[in-house]
Amino acid sequence: MAHRNTDIIPTVEGLAYGGDYNPEQWPREVWDEDIRLMREAGVNLVSVNIFAWASVNPGPGEWDFTQLDAIMDLLAAGGIQADLATSTASPPPWFSQAHPETLPVNPEGLTLNSGARAEYCPHAPVFQAAVVEMATRLAERYARHPALAMWHVGNEYYRSCTCDFAADAFRAWLQERHGDLDGLNHAWGTTFWSQTYGDWSQVLPPRICAETPNPGLVLDFRRFSSDALLKLFRSEAEAIEAHGPDKPITTNLMVSGNFAGLDYHRWGEHATGPNRLIATDHYLLPDDAIGWPAQVAFGADASRGLAAGSPWLLLEQSSNSSAWRRGYFAKRPGDLLRHSLSYVARGSEGAMYFQWRASRYGAERYHSAMVPHGGTDSKVFREVKQLGAWLRDLAEIKGSTVDSRAAILLDFNSAWAADTPGQPSADMDTYPELRRWHAALWKRGVTTDLVNPEWDLSGYEYVFAPHLYLLDDDAHLRAYVEGGGALVVGPYSGIVDSNEHVHPGLPGALGDLMGVRVEEFVPIPKGDKAALDNGWEGETWSEVTHAVDAETLATFKDYPETGAVFRRKVGRGEVWYLATRLADLDPFLASLGVAGDFPDTPADLELVRRSHEDGRSYLFAINHGEEPVKVPAKGTNLLTGTPWAPALSLRPGESAVIREA
Repeated sequence: MAHRNTDIIPTVEGLAYGGDYNPEQWPREVWDEDIRLMREAGVNLVSVNIFAWASVNPGPGEWDFTQLDAIMDLLAAGGIQADLATSTASPPPWFSQAHPETLPVNPEGLTLNSGARAEYCPHAPVFQAAVVEMATRLAERYARHPALAMWHVGNEYYRSCTCDFAADAFRAWLQERHGDLDGLNHAWGTTFWSQTYGDWSQVLPPRICAETPNPGLVLDFRRFSSDALLKLFRSEAEAIEAHGPDKPITTNLMVSGNFAGLDYHRWGEHATGPNRLIATDHYLLPDDAIGWPAQVAFGADASRGLAAGSPWLLLEQSSNSSAWRRGYFAKRPGDLLRHSLSYVARGSEGAMYFQWRASRYGAERYHSAMVPHGGTDSKVFREVKQLGAWLRDLAEIKGSTVDSRAAILLDFNSAWAADTPGQPSADMDTYPELRRWHAALWKRGVTTDLVNPEWDLSGYEYVFAPHLYLLDDDAHLRAYVEGGGALVVGPYSGIVDSNEHVHPGLPGALGDLMGVRVEEFVPIPKGDKAALDNGWEGETWSEVTHAVDAETLATFKDYPETGAVFRRKVGRGEVWYLATRLADLDPFLASLGVAGDFPDTPADLELVRRSHEDGRSYLFAINHGEEPVKVPAKGTNLLTGTPWAPALSLRPGESAVIREA
């Protein structure tokens, strides 16, 4: 992993607390009330100017910083710092009208009109120049402003485009990746269906076509689109650094697993390090079977894994309902507090929201906020104030780290490849499976990193690869196991290489390491189960699989000659292979002896430890259950300032942060 860089922690006093602030939506007299309420709530950082392009640049060649000057000055006078955004995520209508070639084109060839947000082609030269000019002008004006704490480049990068600009840029990217046309034709296997290219002009983005598109083309275009947005981010970040290199630069990624449009590990190489801070947005799925507490933990652990040991910050979450989720939902009393505390427990250097004050109009007028439509005499604002007090009392944990004993392998290229057309099953989704495994470990009290398979894994006791479909070779994982690690591999893993070519012999890249041979795939219809002879059940997927040099621990009842669970000792470690997706993961994890530091506590009690290098440690305890539960720790509860002893209990929904004795 990368070296921890504590110099990029947000430059606010204590932990960061606040949210997106959009005063341009409100009359001037509301601004003073906002500052008063922010101080009352303990807010010390707000994100400003995210969607204000039209305010600072109202027309071609027109620049007006009057309003932004007033906002920044007001924040400085109120003792509140700014995460100043470049506002480049949403060009105004005048820009799209003046430069229609910058509007994005979808795979069907339709140009998307202005009227929403993110209406740009990342490959259009005019747009690329415009965002650099915007970042440069803002940096020139505000780099030394007393309110500035950090820079916020763009917003939630995700836009893709298949226009002619995209086609030209895609060809250039492919030439750099594959060299000549022979390399491209080999990588994409173009002898299939007579797709061989004889000239670069014949290569197009994956636009709508008559049949199943080439999987190699689809995979490479996702890689290219991620790299194109990264190039856009870097162009703005470098423009800012030329004028103000002493403040952290960030953008709000979406690492939670709900959105996977970018190769976040590749982004992490450029979004960490000097003056770069990993920040993420996380909005919960109301209908996800794993539940909200486990979803929060997954989002936080994925963000911490991406930061690779350096600080990270939760930059957006919802205080209550999200406007764009299907169906309005409300969080229960205390959820706002518990969710935010869980993010901090798992490494975030604060808790931020979208947004500060609920909008009266626009597409997200029913999105929850720190100051809701119901006003300050509300459950939400009371909890907002309570959280502000908690974060103030937790200031001493800033800069501490989370130690994890286990890791789940998350490879974005592999997830993309598994989603390409022509798969034997439409139900072998990567992210729901990773969330399911993470939730099972969460319930057992195991703090788990989500990491790049190519990183150093030697510090982990257990490494889980629930779905690692794409893998070139087993060298890195073999070294981990031979060194004494315990590796668990899920089905349909190691099947293809980085070009999405199926490896000779199944299960491909991992067959020798696991000592098994797969004859064929047997997808399981939705709702059905495959019984194992040890009482466990599989779902979604099964395989006709045999041991070559491994111990068979369980077989399928319907195929008694076919193994379902295998174990093999390799060097000083062991590797397990599951030839099905186990319907209940807990018995398997129990058989491995996987448990957290407090194995006798209920699953609803979340316990996570953060530590400083000097040995100071803090145990976060959050009771998500309906019964009181004892927390076996000794020290001081920072949330109350009172002593904590092992005999003390948390009431249902209650939390404690114990500075351990």
